[in-house]
Amino acid sequence: MDTALEQIREQQKQSWNKFSSGWKKWDAFTMDFLRPMGEAIIHSLQLKDKDLVLDIATGTGEPGLTIARLIPGGKVVGTDLSKDMLIIALANAEAKGLKNYEPLVTDVCESPFPANTFDAISCRMGFMFFPDMLLAARQMYRVLKPKGRLAVAVWAGPQQNNWVTTILSVIQKQLVLPPPAPDAPGMFRCAGPEVMSELFKKAGFKNIVEKQISGTVDYQSFERYWEMMMDVGAPIVAAMSGADDATKAAIKAEVSKEFESKNIKGEAKLEYAAIIIAAEK
Repeated sequence: MDTALEQIREQQKQSWNKFSSGWKKWDAFTMDFLRPMGEAIIHSLQLKDKDLVLDIATGTGEPGLTIARLIPGGKVVGTDLSKDMLIIALANAEAKGLKNYEPLVTDVCESPFPANTFDAISCRMGFMFFPDMLLAARQMYRVLKPKGRLAVAVWAGPQQNNWVTTILSVIQKQLVLPPPAPDAPGMFRCAGPEVMSELFKKAGFKNIVEKQISGTVDYQSFERYWEMMMDVGAPIVAAMSGADDATKAAIKAEVSKEFESKNIKGEAKLEYAAIIIAAEK
């Protein structure tokens, strides 16, 4: 990996460590929100009881912890760049009484595992942040056993995910942020048609299948939505840190208006959509 990509990786590591306390605070809510994507990944993996599974970008542990519960005769290795996130994952595993889940701090692009190690690989909402996505896919292919299965989830397009664009669109307008480079890590980097299928094809995978799932997430109130985004949204907080108090107040007021316009019946729900990609070695 070249120096520029290594710098991105280090920035991400620092960011995830910094925001780990926010993720711990909102863990139950966030894992409930992301559960449908995890369930779709698990369904695609066709797991067997004695499988050895790699859960990449495991964060606070899911879907690796659920997989570990489903394969008591097998084992899950959950990897992540962030040591602090994995401390939470280990605590979650211990709270659930799971003995077959092992957290490991490592970079997907420099996988320490021998070739043909794992029966299955899962990765939920991590791919779009990998500095070199093709290298990551090739590493996954290398450590997967022949006929092993891979399943990942990435966000669909911004127009289908107003749970995050409701706040991001206002911030981008108020603060006039420069657009990211086309291939820079970001929420919607993998959302284009066949982006992931073509990537996995280049890495050597076969029998690639894409499907989309969608739904709504209930924040219960605007204030709860705002608080959560300020606690876990690293890019949002970074952008807001450069704003003065008056601008921050104006942004919050406009986001509140946008939020309410999407909930004319007094609810507090926003929409999400994700792409699930399954493949075989």
